[in-house]
Amino acid sequence: MEEVHPKVVVTGGAGFIGSSLVEALIHMGATVIVIDNLCSGTLENLFNFLDNPNLIFVKADLKKLPETFNVFNDCDIVFHLAANSDVQIGSSNTKIDFEDNLLATYNVLERIRRSKTCRKVLFTSTSTVYGDATQIPTPENYGQSNPISVYGASKLACESLILGYSNMFGIKSAIVRLANIIGPKSNHGIIYDLVEKLRLNLSTLEVLGDGKQDKSYLYIDDCINAIIVAYLSLEYNNSRIFNVGSEDKIDVRTVVHLIMQEMRVDHVKINFNLKTNDGRGWPGDVKYMLLDSSKIRH
Repeated sequence: MEEVHPKVVVTGGAGFIGSSLVEALIHMGATVIVIDNLCSGTLENLFNFLDNPNLIFVKADLKKLPETFNVFNDCDIVFHLAANSDVQIGSSNTKIDFEDNLLATYNVLERIRRSKTCRKVLFTSTSTVYGDATQIPTPENYGQSNPISVYGASKLACESLILGYSNMFGIKSAIVRLANIIGPKSNHGIIYDLVEKLRLNLSTLEVLGDGKQDKSYLYIDDCINAIIVAYLSLEYNNSRIFNVGSEDKIDVRTVVHLIMQEMRVDHVKINFNLKTNDGRGWPGDVKYMLLDSSKIRH
């Protein structure tokens, strides 16, 4: 990675992806201001850097920023990762995606607009903005984005808001649409959930959906490398959107088999919990997903 020496803000920097990005940025020489309300993130994720002079932690809720909140005033870029990260929650609490995603993004953009030094933002979006795409692998210019969840819709709305602010106020922006990101600090998602279920019960395993869901997964280190590439591209471009994912996909039944193999368990009764008529894991779950990530690879 290239060495950089800016002062940057990472919202959601105590979360799974955010804390990994903070680590990479500090190694690159940046001073990092982390903003997190610690609702889903944890200081344990930043444990190795809490005493580092290049890390400044600010506990704050982006939904309720006071007018005097001036953390954004002297930074060079905001990496905006803070969001509701659990797609399923939106099926029972539709307000959380509006507040944690769209309202928080608006507040961040307003602070950037007023800042004299910060003219760049990088936003972590999601593959769910495409909905049930008919073109797989799905490229960034897929013209039929049709989210099937409130989460996906809120993220797509955030993208539009960012692009509007970029064009109106001269803010450079990069948007990365992430596939399913996996790694050691993750605290939800299919792999984490299945492992935790097996730890509690080695006789029966509940699997959401029919097990035929077929999706792309990417390891956290590759995700962070892609985010850094997107960040560096802002030196040469005003606004860019990148897909970030692997070049293959895997179905849930295979994931279950691999987890059981790694945990060395067998004779487990697998119950497929069908929440929908078409075998999705939950209403709003995208059943098939593979991103065309050739743009960021080149």
